[in-house]
Amino acid sequence: MPTPDFVLKLREKIGHDHLWLSGVTVFVFDDDRTHCLLVQRADTHQWTPVTGIIDPGEEPARAGVREVLEETGCACTIEFLSNVGAVGPVTHANGDLASYLDLAFVATHVRGEPHPADGENLQAAWFPIDDMPELNRRFRAGLRRAIDQLFSGDRAAYFKR
Repeated sequence: MPTPDFVLKLREKIGHDHLWLSGVTVFVFDDDRTHCLLVQRADTHQWTPVTGIIDPGEEPARAGVREVLEETGCACTIEFLSNVGAVGPVTHANGDLASYLDLAFVATHVRGEPHPADGENLQAAWFPIDDMPELNRRFRAGLRRAIDQLFSGDRAAYFKR
C-alpha cells in the first residue's frame, strides 16, 4: 500500500504541511551474504532497499518484516538495527512535505522469490553486493555500513552525534 491510511487521514486535516513520520529501511541479504534484495521504485525508477512507514503502535522490526513481504513477496528475519537517522525534508510528487526518523535494519531472507508484490515498485531483484545498480548517497552509505557490520561482527547501530 503506497500511503498508509493514517497518513491520508492526517493529510485531509493538514494538507501538504510538514509531517514528521517514523520509517524503516531494510537491507535484506541472502544466506551466503553475497546478494542484497533491492526494489526499483515506480515513482522515481531508482533502485533502493525496501523502505516504508511504521504504522502507529507498530514495532519497528515488525514493520520492516511487513514492508519486505508487502513490497517483494519475500519473508525475512531482522538480524539487527544498523542505523538511526533523520531523512528530509522531502517534497513528494503530490506536494506533501515530510521528514522521517529512519530505522535501518539488516535482515536475512527466509523464503519467497522477489517480485513487485504491490504497486510501489516496478521490479524486485537480488544483486551481488560487489555489483550493485546505482544507489543514491544515503542508500549507498547505508548498504556499505550494513555490509561492514555483517562481515566485521560489529552490530552497534550508527547514529550521528
